[in-house]
Amino acid sequence: MARTLAELRIPDLLHDQPRSAKEIADAAGTHPEATRRLMRCAVYTGLAAFSDDTENFSSTPLLDRLRADAPDSLRSLAIAWNSPGHWKQWERLPDAVRAGHEQSKAAHGKPIWEYFAENPGEADLFSQGAAELTAPVVREAISSIPTTPGDVVVDVGGATGTFVLEMLERHQGTTGVVFDLPHVMDAAKQTIADRGLAQRCSAESGDFFTSVPEGDLYLLKFILHDWDDDACVTVLERCRAAMKPSGRIVIVDMVIGPPATPGSAALMDLNMLSMTEGHERELADLDRIFAAAGLRRSTTTALAEPYFAVEAVAV
Repeated sequence: MARTLAELRIPDLLHDQPRSAKEIADAAGTHPEATRRLMRCAVYTGLAAFSDDTENFSSTPLLDRLRADAPDSLRSLAIAWNSPGHWKQWERLPDAVRAGHEQSKAAHGKPIWEYFAENPGEADLFSQGAAELTAPVVREAISSIPTTPGDVVVDVGGATGTFVLEMLERHQGTTGVVFDLPHVMDAAKQTIADRGLAQRCSAESGDFFTSVPEGDLYLLKFILHDWDDDACVTVLERCRAAMKPSGRIVIVDMVIGPPATPGSAALMDLNMLSMTEGHERELADLDRIFAAAGLRRSTTTALAEPYFAVEAVAV
């Protein structure tokens, strides 16, 4: 339902004024009775409110988060997580639990990253949704990440570059690179231009299992949880090989707790089980991966639950 409301831009229609079901339908180009039924369910779930006096539907703070231009909007995320790239794997969650591995190949005939490369529209929504989900975490994490003027900050697997662009805006004198697969480069370049940072940030395509650009600070936001341990070690080794002397790697990811108190990361862990070969990890798991890549954990900062910013340096 959230996807339907977001895709039809009903949150935007109700932002300024309440409307009847017919008025919503006229503005959205939808069937009046079907719209009334949709809005009735939205009221039940807290996504909308209804006035018996005026027979109008109105927005709620929850629905407002699905507006395209809302601060910390989750519109793209609501659409992306309810699109084939996600739900076709989730309907196979019992199979994932039986087999112990992702269901992207069974659902799409290929790994999820290849599926996104062949479906750029959905890939853009996924990138935008990921940026929406992590934007508040990024703003919090940046306060714990010092830089020095002249530092080159590389956003590894950075999609549209939310992390590095926030860093550059906060830390004058730094430059940045958004590094990701070719199919996200156009969106990354557009985002860099829209933020007015084209003189300080570039977008480079490549495969982080092969090599990454040279830099002083490497940002990996929601990257390691997509991959198994061996793949994570390879990515970290590529960063370690490319980073300048005294370079650092900062991981921003969910950290899962022990079975008795796993926290909300347990929900994302099931997403990883169905979607990818990765999973959410405990801090001890990260330490083990760091050691295998010739790194050690240097600082650990708890962010809003269940996120952490974890810095690693070369041994």
